[in-house]
Amino acid sequence: MREHLSRHKRLIFISATLIALAITLWETNRFLQEFKQEERAKMEILASAYQKLLDVKDDNPALLNLSSAILEKNHTIPVIIVDKNAKVVFYRNLSKDKPAYIQKKLKEFKKTDKHFKLDLGDNDYQVLYYGNSSLLSKLTYYPVILVAIFLLFAAIVYLYYHTGRVSDENRLWSGLAKETAHQIGTPLSSLMGWIEILKTANNPDIPVEEIEKDVLRLNVISQRFSKIGSIPKLESQNVVEITKHTLHYIKSRTSKLVKINLEAPEKLQALLNDQLYSWVIENMVKNAIDAMEGKGKITIKITDKGHNVYIDISDTGKGIHASKFKQVFQPGYTTKKRGWGLGLSLSKRIIEQYHKGKIFVKKSVLGEGTTFRIVLLK
Repeated sequence: MREHLSRHKRLIFISATLIALAITLWETNRFLQEFKQEERAKMEILASAYQKLLDVKDDNPALLNLSSAILEKNHTIPVIIVDKNAKVVFYRNLSKDKPAYIQKKLKEFKKTDKHFKLDLGDNDYQVLYYGNSSLLSKLTYYPVILVAIFLLFAAIVYLYYHTGRVSDENRLWSGLAKETAHQIGTPLSSLMGWIEILKTANNPDIPVEEIEKDVLRLNVISQRFSKIGSIPKLESQNVVEITKHTLHYIKSRTSKLVKINLEAPEKLQALLNDQLYSWVIENMVKNAIDAMEGKGKITIKITDKGHNVYIDISDTGKGIHASKFKQVFQPGYTTKKRGWGLGLSLSKRIIEQYHKGKIFVKKSVLGEGTTFRIVLLK
């Protein structure tokens, strides 16, 4: 219910923001159109004043002064006046005083309808061209700036909610893991006590050693879960030795129809937490066994290059479609009838968040198999 309300509030907020942006853009555009019309009116007055100057025959000082004043008062609108031969006879408010630049601006002005024809009589005339004032030019970019600000704002809002959602997911993961570790810990302590009693009984019919191995295994699993949500201590360790130890445990509990091979040097150091890394290898191998439906070959190849160690886990399973390469790491994704779909997601979290490494599908061919790659830092 709370999540539904949160989504509802987000939709209302986003809708209100979009409406506000639309209204602002519409009002801005309306203002710009009015401003353009006002500048057009000003230029009509200026053109009229200039025409008066051209029409003055009696050198009326008052009329001359008024027309000149109107022309001189224009400090923002760029103006170019040419004669009938397209020769520049007057210009004003241009940023540069060079002939090439003046001709360039004249070409720009001619592409618009911003001009007035000035009659000189006797089939002679001049044309007054003008462009946008400096203020109007700045205002023209205002809607673009508004949209950019909105997009930036939208990105910030998205990151805020996305970060919050991820944070909630992390808290859920860590809380669930720690609670699981706590719940397992209580019966484990009791089981360890019972094993000690069984040892003193010295009954050959009770496989105490095997029971102890499984109890110790449960203790390792409990410790793994307790580390979720905490920052694990990474140490430079022999990744080959840890991988061998993990595979040894898996082989003893896997069908003989599954062949597991390790191709690696005797020793190769990498920064890792042995318990969490071992958990990842278990998850990846079990995932491969499921993909092969309990029959096939799994190859783990460990190599190093530069500052990284590569662990490639290949199987002869049914393969993964290219469109699913990223989806397989999402929580809940599974092709099995039974299962939570958390193995690969948990592995990705352990490798990328805790070890600062990478895990991805290196390659996959439908019907032939898949290779996952883990990248660790040395």
